[in-house]
Amino acid sequence: MQETRRLILEILRERGHATVDDIVGELQKRRGQITAVTVRHHLTRLQEADLITTPELRRRTTPGRPQHMYSLTEKAHQVFPNNYQRLAASLMNELSRRLPPEGVNVILEGVAADMAQDASIPDLPPAERLDLVVQYLNDHGYHASWQETEDGYLLHTHNCPYHQLNVNSDSLLCDMDMRLIAMLLGVVPRRVSRVSAGDASCSYLIPLNGQ
Repeated sequence: MQETRRLILEILRERGHATVDDIVGELQKRRGQITAVTVRHHLTRLQEADLITTPELRRRTTPGRPQHMYSLTEKAHQVFPNNYQRLAASLMNELSRRLPPEGVNVILEGVAADMAQDASIPDLPPAERLDLVVQYLNDHGYHASWQETEDGYLLHTHNCPYHQLNVNSDSLLCDMDMRLIAMLLGVVPRRVSRVSAGDASCSYLIPLNGQ
């Protein structure tokens, strides 16, 4: 990200909200001379990227024209460093340590059900449904695709979005993916390959006859 815009986001994160004059003052302390016109240009670009809110008009407590107050959007918080990966890995490892595999599977089955419900895939003909399933999976980092073969439909996921969690039991997450994909498809497929076994993709076969 462009340096000045990154600094503006940092200022808004620290202050909660700020006017153009506030931002100009803070930027001058951190990087030297800058004009209000330049700041407004950067604010416009940040607003177009949905990183700051539409400015709110606030009256001054002293005489003068009302000022526009800027603040961060929810999306902007994704720009800053986070510890989600470490937290998720610790939670998974702690669950695996404290619960038997059946207990962890019950929890992950609930996670898969929540994700499938969020996807809201309608009951459509196989090809149309697969298009929506692939779109949902790609939106969630799976790098998915599908193809029709003589044996049925093959759904491929070329990326594991949980790979960097580095949890003690990868098979638990693989099983969760299997449940999720079955719920999205509305039929239980047969897994014919898996990345964790050294294959290029996790692939799932949906027979043409549905068996």
